[in-house]
Amino acid sequence: MAMTKNQLIEKVAKKANLTKRAASDAVNTTFNLIRDGLVRGEKVVITGFGTFLIRSRAARRGRNPQTGETIQIPNKKTPGFVSGKTLKRVIK
Repeated sequence: MAMTKNQLIEKVAKKANLTKRAASDAVNTTFNLIRDGLVRGEKVVITGFGTFLIRSRAARRGRNPQTGETIQIPNKKTPGFVSGKTLKRVIK
């Protein structure tokens, strides 16, 4: 079962005894700070949880499935997440 952003906001509001608006601001600010760090090319480390980072995919050759023609796929950056030791231990 997936948790939506609204469900996360509701749980934060309940656990931290905040209004829904304050919890929404806290969750959105947290996500925005993580996003902004990644945009700047920084790793975002949350001790005990994990690390958000940018991964680079190298350029490569691919094939157009409709024509069978070989095409060049450019390199690109994608966001990634590596879970921390504490999170791994809890999930085991």
